Amino acid sequence: MKVLAAMSGGVDSAVAAARAVEAGHDVVGVHLALSRMPGTLRTGSRGCCTIEDSMDAQRAANIIGIPYYVWDFSERFKLDVVDDFIAEYAAGRTPNPCMRCNEKIKFAALLEKAIDLGFDAVCTGHYATIVTDAAGNRELHRASAWAKDQSYVLGVLTAEQIAHSMFPLGATPSKAEVRAEAASRGFSVANKPDSHDICFIPDGDTRGWLAERVGAEKGQILDRDGSVVGSHEGAAAFTVGQRRGLNLGVPDPDGRPRFVLEVRPKTNEVVVGPKEALAIGEIAGSRFTWAGVAPEHPETRFDCDVQIRAHADPVPAIAVVQPHAETGEPELMIRPENPLDGVAPGQTAVVYVGTRVLGQCTIDRTVSAVPSIAPTAVSA
Repeated sequence: MKVLAAMSGGVDSAVAAARAVEAGHDVVGVHLALSRMPGTLRTGSRGCCTIEDSMDAQRAANIIGIPYYVWDFSERFKLDVVDDFIAEYAAGRTPNPCMRCNEKIKFAALLEKAIDLGFDAVCTGHYATIVTDAAGNRELHRASAWAKDQSYVLGVLTAEQIAHSMFPLGATPSKAEVRAEAASRGFSVANKPDSHDICFIPDGDTRGWLAERVGAEKGQILDRDGSVVGSHEGAAAFTVGQRRGLNLGVPDPDGRPRFVLEVRPKTNEVVVGPKEALAIGEIAGSRFTWAGVAPEHPETRFDCDVQIRAHADPVPAIAVVQPHAETGEPELMIRPENPLDGVAPGQTAVVYVGTRVLGQCTIDRTVSAVPSIAPTAVSA
């Protein structure tokens, strides 16, 4: 096949591109320039898609012996990822920019351009596998090494996108093996640290970054009963489950720490309470998609596992597509067997059946597992 290898400048994508070549494919490497800011320089393991990363990708492509290009997707990235991130926080939700980047950039904008140019597939260094069922349908599954599995962040892929995706690292037992292979190939990125945090906030100061773009207006921090227990410099900087940085002026009567339970952007209020009030017994979202063939009867409750963070453990659950009680709009409702901890609107819930990624939804509302302690519902 004619394959476009997305090369981030890291060790995983470099090895994935090399394996695609060795599998006999006609491979071209491309690095996505996602920011035009002159200060986008990597600091240790913070940030990605930087100037240094593009040069690392170039060196790896040269060793592999494939053509290499840099494509400017910065405008699309700003609109679909950065602006979305700002809007979600301004609305009191907690977005996942990596999910949005995979959905809108790497497997939408990039894939669309690749197909237009005659490529058959896009290859990335994600740890996930694609399995073809008896009917010839392609399914997205977890990687063989669950400790490194990245299928969660790929949960936004559609059947059409999966049909044109390639993940050469999916069956690799460990990251150590990938690094050893990179070293044997002479790649300078063999021991390069993995990137983490939000790539467009490389210094990690999300609160300060948001304050400049959303605005920071002083407001009240309330206890569950509505009592004022403190003040804040801007509600958008808080996330559900947060404990640090609350600076509460009124201690809890029993001396226990309090956590953020809800962010109310319309009134610029933050609600706090005890840890047990973070337990969530039901989540739902109207923005849902299926990763491959959809369930035949999604309106009938079915067993599954749900995962709400990239590195969280899957939790047994039941799911169903049903009309929203007020709007009538279809939504994917998921009820975990055991309560989920600290879930916030805006997060992504990925649904699995065994190792297969069945689909996902952006969480619009949550229902407390302990209604006598926490508010009965939190809506975006």
